[in-house]
Amino acid sequence: MVMITINGDSAAQAMGDSGRSNRVEGDPLRFIFAAITFRIGQSGRDSIDCPVKKFLGLSALLGLIWFCLPVGLEAATLAGQQAQTGPLVEIHFPVSRYFQDMAAQGGNPRPETGRAVLSFPPGFDPARRWPILIVTSTTDYHRTSPMDAEWYHPPADAEGWVILASDATIRARQDTTPWRVAMLGAALDAMRKEWPQSAKWPVAFAGISGGAKRSCLLGSMLAKGRSVNICGFFLSGINNDLLSEAYKTYQPGVELLNVPIWISGGMDDLIATPSLEGAVEVSLRRTGFKRVRLERFMGGHWLKRSEVRLALRWFRELGGF
Repeated sequence: MVMITINGDSAAQAMGDSGRSNRVEGDPLRFIFAAITFRIGQSGRDSIDCPVKKFLGLSALLGLIWFCLPVGLEAATLAGQQAQTGPLVEIHFPVSRYFQDMAAQGGNPRPETGRAVLSFPPGFDPARRWPILIVTSTTDYHRTSPMDAEWYHPPADAEGWVILASDATIRARQDTTPWRVAMLGAALDAMRKEWPQSAKWPVAFAGISGGAKRSCLLGSMLAKGRSVNICGFFLSGINNDLLSEAYKTYQPGVELLNVPIWISGGMDDLIATPSLEGAVEVSLRRTGFKRVRLERFMGGHWLKRSEVRLALRWFRELGGF
C-alpha cells in the first residue's frame, strides 16, 4: 500500500489577486491509474491543506472579448455545452464504474455524475492544439477545484490556455486524493471521448497552498501511465516538497524530471515563508528536477495572477508549443 506522509499547515491569510513534455501513449485514460494504490481511510481534512479564507471581491467585469464564428461554421460543443470564449463553462458528464470505484475508497459515496468548470481562450477551435491548465484547490473551507478556476481565468485567456477544474455533482464525505484523481480522470475521459485529439494536448498543473501540494500528487499519478503530456507545474505558496515524494513513490519515469516547475511565493508569506519555499527548490533540484524556477512577489499567502501568466508563457517557450 502506498502512503505519503504529509505535514500540516497553519492558518492562512485571505487569498487575493494580485523542456520537453512527457510522451503520450495511445492507451485508454484509465490505464494511467493502473499501478496506483491509494491510502484508504483518510480523514475528512487532508493534512496537505492549510485553512484558507473564502476568496472575496472577484470582479464581475473581466473585460471579456467575444469572438464571432465564421458564417457557416457551428460552435464546438463539449458534453452538450457550447465551448465559447469568455465566461466559464460548466459541464456534467457520466462517471464510469472504474472511476466510481476509485472515488469511493475510504467510505466516500459513488459519484455517478461529474462536473467540471472550463474556460476557452479567444479563437478556440478544438481542431487545433491547445494547452490545458488543470486547476486544483485546497480542501479547507470546503473548497473544490471549480471554485478556484476563476482566479486563473484572465491569465489563461491572455496566454491561450484552456482551464479545467473538476469535481462531482455530489460532495465527498472525505475530500481525499483518490476522490480528486478519480474526478479529474473522468473529466479528461469525457473530453477525450468528444475531442480525441485532446489526449495529446500539453497539460500543466496549478494550485496554491494545499492545492499546490495536491497538484504534485495528481501530476505524478497521471505521469505514471504516460498517457498525459505534462508540460509544467505552477506551485504557489508551497512549503513542502511533495513532488519529490510523489516522484519517488509513483516512479513516473525520468521524463518528469525535465518538466518545468514555477514556484511562486510572497515575500511576506507567513505560511510558505521564503525560507521554506527556498528549501522546496533545493529539494527538487536534489531529486533531479532540472527546470526549477523560484519567483517572489511583494505580498502574502495568495495567488498572483501576473505570476501565473508569466509561468504559462514560460511553459510554452520551453515546451515549444
